[in-house]
Amino acid sequence: MVATPIAVSGKSAAVQSSARPIPGDAGVWVFITADICAFALFFLLFTIGRVQQPALYDHSRQALDPNLGLLNTLILLTSSWFMVRAVQAAREGDRRRIGLNLMLAMVVGAGFAVVKVFEYGEKFAAGITMLTNEFFTYYFVFTGIHFLHFLIGMGALAVCLAKSSKSELDARYVTWIEATGTYWHMVDLLWIVLFPMLYLLRAA
Repeated sequence: MVATPIAVSGKSAAVQSSARPIPGDAGVWVFITADICAFALFFLLFTIGRVQQPALYDHSRQALDPNLGLLNTLILLTSSWFMVRAVQAAREGDRRRIGLNLMLAMVVGAGFAVVKVFEYGEKFAAGITMLTNEFFTYYFVFTGIHFLHFLIGMGALAVCLAKSSKSELDARYVTWIEATGTYWHMVDLLWIVLFPMLYLLRAA
């Protein structure tokens, strides 16, 4: 049974969510599973193209800056760490820690957008677009779709942050923030695959 929190000195009693088999909402897990399957198909198409044109893919890869890719990896991992802390705070009913960690997750996460926009700007300035060749078609499509997922995640974080100061920290809120955290980790996971695939993988 899920316990409803009771307000105590600015906090709420810890919400017990162990009865639920998975964190968050089942619908979010269905969406994440479908999304990952779609990306798996994209990755397969990329791999086929790379096998067919290894020289083109390897030459194009060298136009990317792996340091920027690594920086964005570290940014997302750090943001996800703050998200984990926010979810734990929600389960414990600590409103102050929820707000603090969600804010830090968003501020750090925003760095991903700054780096990505800068990187896109560099590519456009060099005359590189999604029409340059097959590799860059995949690059802009994959990273563009991922960036859209990132923006949706930032919006979900903002909603959780707003709710943390107004809503009861009950089981419903915990479900909200767990679902958001699960989605945010998916954004992180997708980038962890995209980074080596686009920036590091050399032709055999």
